[in-house]
Amino acid sequence: MSPDPVTLSPGGELRDDLPFRPVRIAVITVSDTRTLDTDTSGALLAKRLQADGHLLASRSVVKDDVGQIRQEVTRLVDGGDVDVVLTTGGTGLTGRDVTPEAIEPLLEKRIEGFSVIFHLVSYESVGLSTLQSRALAGIIRGVFVFCLPGSNGACKDGWDKIIRWQIDSRHMPCNMVELMPRLREHEAHDCA
Repeated sequence: MSPDPVTLSPGGELRDDLPFRPVRIAVITVSDTRTLDTDTSGALLAKRLQADGHLLASRSVVKDDVGQIRQEVTRLVDGGDVDVVLTTGGTGLTGRDVTPEAIEPLLEKRIEGFSVIFHLVSYESVGLSTLQSRALAGIIRGVFVFCLPGSNGACKDGWDKIIRWQIDSRHMPCNMVELMPRLREHEAHDCA
């Protein structure tokens, strides 16, 4: 009997004998200067996630404003139509970069490993300039949220080398898709 077909991925393998389950993903670009027509990083993420078989649930652009960012993320999370939210932009160090300040208070759980791995991957591309990014990820009411820098290169690195693998139900030894049904378990216990 031949072994199960696999494709090697960073930190694991993609098992062809397991079913692929598409994930509903929203993309939010945080920018004072971009529109949907001029937003290259959001377009890049939308194109890549769809090419990988996932569903683009929503795509929007919001200003570098804590209130607007929180409002859009909360709208998407509360709507129940998304499994993952990707933000691009606003993770730098300037006064207008406020995505982490907007998102962190909403997080029920922070995914510390994402920031670590993102910086390792980013270091390969941009060297020490990765220090200028405050990329982060976590969970808000059962929805994974990944906050990426606004550059196309950072979005490529974040999607191609990290996120796409963890939201593929065929990725082993584990993936985030298998966790999705259990992300809100505490709520069932809190109501009982």
